[in-house]
Amino acid sequence: MKVLKMIKKVIVSIVLIVYFAFTITMTVLLLNYNKFGVTQFDDKSILIIKKGFTSDTYKKNSLAIVESKEVKDYKEGDEVFVYHLDGHGGVNIQLGVVGQVHVEDNAITFQNGDTFSSEFIIGTGTKVYDNIGLYLSVVESKWGFLFIILIPNFFLFVYQLYSLIVEIKYGEDEEKEVKEENS
Repeated sequence: MKVLKMIKKVIVSIVLIVYFAFTITMTVLLLNYNKFGVTQFDDKSILIIKKGFTSDTYKKNSLAIVESKEVKDYKEGDEVFVYHLDGHGGVNIQLGVVGQVHVEDNAITFQNGDTFSSEFIIGTGTKVYDNIGLYLSVVESKWGFLFIILIPNFFLFVYQLYSLIVEIKYGEDEEKEVKEENS
């Protein structure tokens, strides 16, 4: 029986370690949101493709790693992600092909005529992971974070608190009984 208890403890420990690593990772991703609501680490952004683009590279529900560059480093024909503000103050992500680079104005113009300042340029895609964006968007949503991260952590905290109280209240009596049985 001691072997089964040991195996159970090891399996539970592994599951908890994986869950807490997942929780910490998701929290770090959420804490690194920029002012446009996109996770950004220095010059790399993590974009969830929520709608399909005309490009075959980026499909709906994909996760794209996008690297920003200086405006002078963009070339005509590059596919570039940008933030586009709609009339209601919301932010959309657009993908376009660079038509002109305006180094003096620190801006680029897409082939369709839209011009974007460097403040709104996200960058060019470096890696794409199909269908992972869907899962990440669920976890990063308000309700997903609540039910996948916060509530289970709350229950784990309450269980640990309960275990501590039981140990404090009844732990000493059990130790005495075990010592008396061994004597």
